[in-house]
Amino acid sequence: MITARQFKNGFVIEIEKELFLVVGAQHIKPGKGGAFVRAKLKNLKTGAIAERTLRPEDSFPQAFIEQKTMQYLYKDQSLYHLMDQATYEQVAIEEDKIGENAKFLKDGMEITAYIHKNKIVDIALPPFVELKVSYTEPGIKGDTARGGSKPATLETGAIVKVPLFINTNDIIKIDTRTGEYGGRV
Repeated sequence: MITARQFKNGFVIEIEKELFLVVGAQHIKPGKGGAFVRAKLKNLKTGAIAERTLRPEDSFPQAFIEQKTMQYLYKDQSLYHLMDQATYEQVAIEEDKIGENAKFLKDGMEITAYIHKNKIVDIALPPFVELKVSYTEPGIKGDTARGGSKPATLETGAIVKVPLFINTNDIIKIDTRTGEYGGRV
């Protein structure tokens, strides 16, 4: 059991049989009244972030989350197939567990899977991925009226804003946390 007073970013707790990731916790002592904890919790099932006000002595069961390095193999219909790097065991997970990360997944990519009671509850991509630009309009020299960027379609189907000098078939680095252009490779 863990009390709200002990919350730190990254803790995973269980509330009413659902898993929540502590995204932020702030201990507040107002001038009048008792102290309280304002916590931002991310529901690992739905991905929704909620802010809750708790008493410091409120206690919750802390969930044990195992991290495993897995390799993304392929997608069929709505299932994504991953392989455990240590045991070579293959696992299929639903599209909702992948979420927004799906647009940057490339065959053979190593990811981190978060596992609770032998079920994958979330995945994390590496901070940066290198992807090939499958299509982008040619940049016209001196055309900076649109802020010096243009849309580019990547090999995975994702569309990102890139500088004007990027061309089709260039390989670029993408920040998976923000979905933004990070440089040319």
